[in-house]
Parts: sequence; structure tokens; C-alpha cells
Amino acid sequence: MLVLGLRTWAPPQIAVVEMEGTIGPRLRAPDYVKLLREIGESPRVRAVVLDVDSPGGSATASNYLYLSVRALAQRKPVVAFIRGVGASGAYLLACPATRIVAIPSAIVGSIGVIAMHPLLYEAMDRLGLRMTVTKSDRLKDMGSMFREPTEEERKKEQALVDDLHDQFLEAVAQGRGLDKAQVREIATGEVYTARRAKELGLVDELGDLERAIDLAAELGNAPRKPVWLRPKRGLREMVSSLVGTSVVDAVATRLEERLLNRYDIEYRL
Repeated sequence: MLVLGLRTWAPPQIAVVEMEGTIGPRLRAPDYVKLLREIGESPRVRAVVLDVDSPGGSATASNYLYLSVRALAQRKPVVAFIRGVGASGAYLLACPATRIVAIPSAIVGSIGVIAMHPLLYEAMDRLGLRMTVTKSDRLKDMGSMFREPTEEERKKEQALVDDLHDQFLEAVAQGRGLDKAQVREIATGEVYTARRAKELGLVDELGDLERAIDLAAELGNAPRKPVWLRPKRGLREMVSSLVGTSVVDAVATRLEERLLNRYDIEYRL
């Protein structure tokens, strides 16, 4: 599998980019944004296939990827292929693609936003623990796990979630050529099979990766010559491969998931 650094002497190609895992911990937005930018600038790549299998993740990271895919699709054809799950933030990043192809049983949708954080104050009371907080103003510790949220904080958090949700609706409506009111009706947070998603206008056609590559070649007027690209591996991935186990990766991913921004576009089935 190739990494960053597309060679200028290579013949015209169809770039296939695997986008798998939770957006944030495993699917790192900055790494993929750099890769997509390089692909967009390469004269050898005529079209792109995004091989998506992700439940979503961080709202900001998902939006970052969405903007990157949208910019790429303005330069050359992009086919988003959903082979497993293309939900929430993962569906958001697929929306600007020229076409969306999915296997019939793929899980698609979950158009919505959720904010979650644990509340530990009752457990701390039982243990006789207390938390002291010094803050500049009343909302500085909004979302604290050490106390019950105030009514003002609940309203402000809901307003934040509603704003992120509205941005999501606009992206889907624009990318899929749908009316925003129509998108709102199906943006209940639920998921659909790709077959049902096609009926709703969320997917263009049903098919496999081979069909997605064929379609990209047609749209890009290019020979059917796919090349798989991925970002460079980080230290965590290299250490994991050296020890011959996924333990390092699994532990690091779990830790990062818990440290993610609380406001996540996230999938729950």
C-alpha cells in the first residue's frame, strides 16, 4: 500500500483511500486532510474512491474531513463507497462526493448530534470526596462531571447541539441536492440500510467496491488503474506492528476516545 508522495511519472490513476474507524482516535482528520489535499494536487490522479467504514466521531474532526472532501470533489470526481457503516460524521464526510455507492446491507445515516459526559458527583458523595473549583465566571466549568448541570447550562448545551445539527442538515441538503426540510424529516438520528437510504436519496446506487472504482474511472475519464493510498503511519501504529499485536493500538485508541471533545457527531446503533 502506498503512502504520501504520489510519483509524477506514474500513469493516470484512480486513488482509493480507506477511511476506517472512529473519526478522531483511529481515523485522524489532519492526516487524511493532508492526504486528500495531495491527491487533489496530483495531475496523475483523475478520480478518487473513498472506501468508508466508520460510525462517525468528533464533530469538529468530521467537519474538517467534510470540508476537505468537498474541496477535493470540486477539483476531480469523488466516489464515496460505504462498505460497512457510513453513519453520522462518516456520512457527513461522504455527502460532498460526486456519487455515493453502498453495499445493500450497509448502515447509513444517523444524521444527528449527541453530547455526552458522565456525572460522578453522587459516587463522590458516597466516597466522601469533594471537588473545589475556582472559575472566572459561572459557565467556565459548564459540563463538569462533578455536579448537576444548571438549567441555564442545559439550555446552552442544547443550543450548541442544535447549531451543530443545523450545520449537518445544511451539508446533507447541499451535498445530496435535497431540500433542507426534507432532510430534517429523515434526520432523526436513526440509521437505515443502504437500500432504504437509496430510496430516501441518501445514496446514489447499490454496489461493491469494484463498481465504485468503475464509476470513478467513468467519471474521471481515466483507465481503470486503482492505487491504494493512506497517510503515513504514526509511532503508535509502528510500535503496534513491531510487537505483533493490536494491544498498543487498542489501549491508545480507548484513551483517546475518552479524551475526545464532548461534542461529538457520533453513532449509536
